[in-house]
Amino acid sequence: MSLFRRKSLDLLLSQADDSEKGLKRTLGAGNLIALGIGAIIGAGLFVRTAAAAGQAAGPGVTLSFIVAAVGCAFAGLCYAEFASMIPIAGSAYAYSYVTMGELIAWIIGWALIMEYALGAATVSIAWSEYLNKLLGGQIPYEWCHSPFESFTDSAGILHQGMINAPALIILLMLTLLLIKGTQESATVNAIIVFIKVAVVLIFIAIGWKFIKPENYVPYLIPENTPPVLDNAGKVIADYSGWNKHGWGGILGGAGIVFFAFIGFDAVSTAAQEAKNPKRDMPIGILGSLVVCTILYILFGHVLTGVANWKDFVDPEKGREASVAYAITTGMPGYGWLATAVTVAILAGFSSVILVMLMGQSRIFYTMSNDGLIPKAFGDLHPKYKTPYKANVILFVFVGLFAAFVPGHVAGDLTSFGTLFAFVLVSIGVWILRVKAPNLERPFRAPIAPVVSVLGALICILMIIGLDNQTLKVAFGWMILGLVVYFLYSKKHSKLNQQ
Repeated sequence: MSLFRRKSLDLLLSQADDSEKGLKRTLGAGNLIALGIGAIIGAGLFVRTAAAAGQAAGPGVTLSFIVAAVGCAFAGLCYAEFASMIPIAGSAYAYSYVTMGELIAWIIGWALIMEYALGAATVSIAWSEYLNKLLGGQIPYEWCHSPFESFTDSAGILHQGMINAPALIILLMLTLLLIKGTQESATVNAIIVFIKVAVVLIFIAIGWKFIKPENYVPYLIPENTPPVLDNAGKVIADYSGWNKHGWGGILGGAGIVFFAFIGFDAVSTAAQEAKNPKRDMPIGILGSLVVCTILYILFGHVLTGVANWKDFVDPEKGREASVAYAITTGMPGYGWLATAVTVAILAGFSSVILVMLMGQSRIFYTMSNDGLIPKAFGDLHPKYKTPYKANVILFVFVGLFAAFVPGHVAGDLTSFGTLFAFVLVSIGVWILRVKAPNLERPFRAPIAPVVSVLGALICILMIIGLDNQTLKVAFGWMILGLVVYFLYSKKHSKLNQQ
């Protein structure tokens, strides 16, 4: 059997129409936009913005957001075309199965685990950091950091992490909510989205008055910037690499903040639960992307204007809970806003984790129905009609990462998985335009070849901009995926059985 055997589009559409046996169609356009914003505005904005500024882009992180947004715009148009045409759970995995065949679909499905599962882990780690900030640092370092993290305080005392317990707790709570039902989850998400967008707007409006122009000089990190050391003399930021300073740093920063944009494609995983997917999916995907891009650029400009980008490297200053730090040190008289922001961010992170867990469970559901992973991942709850076993298994997998892996490692791997998915979706739209030009397309990406090529190229450039360690780990993960495919998935595939 060919490794590139393709799933019939007619079969895929018949599965999407079979609402009696599958997922419930309960989501409207407003729910989908809220899901997108719920996933987009979170750790990517409140944590990764400061990380990109401190590690690669400096105040030029706003340019990094623009580069990332352009790549997302092209990919978003391709996602919107696919989601309106093939309204089924599975996102890029399902689209690749139709256009490029089973092996490519498996590869992208495996990469999406890095996007959604590790995305949820990364945000739950950020949630833990902000909870500790809200509590005044009362959670011992050992109980809110991974065993691979350590910190020497100003008194010279070494603190070694053991387990990130708060991250595990929030993951468990949201997993239980997802098992209860999609509509209930969407309602909770919509409330949280309203709160956190309001907080972002308040921070931008008030913070604009406290911008210090000198913080923007120089706008790009100079090539000869010395490395930053912690209290024990350990290097915590090195600017010698091509993607750590100057215009290369803008591209490197784009690869870091790209994590902030992964939410809009999570909307496509809910296509099988949309009431009118042909109309509502493009609105949900593109609408959430436009709203969040504008907020991101304004937010990054204010954050690096209120506080100096160098402060975002120091763990005793602004590396963790960077927004609260900027408010406390750069906006006198607004201490109450720092507390309000931290509370709202905690709620906002919760909605991001919720959407990430939902997206991954839906991809597992579709892959299970295709026979590529065990049947348990596709079992629906007899009452709630949610893939509850997939949610439980996902909690265990994500929980292990959240508890024992540093946040920056999981975050960069998430960016790789997202970018890789975007590359294949962009190419897939072009392939299907050539192979099935007469297929009904409720939404058509404009000048498809140009949009597809630019979307793929920009995302490939951002993959190259990621650090070498991230690329090595991602390569190892993909090799592991191929081993799983040839040992299990290829033989159990329903196409193989047919």
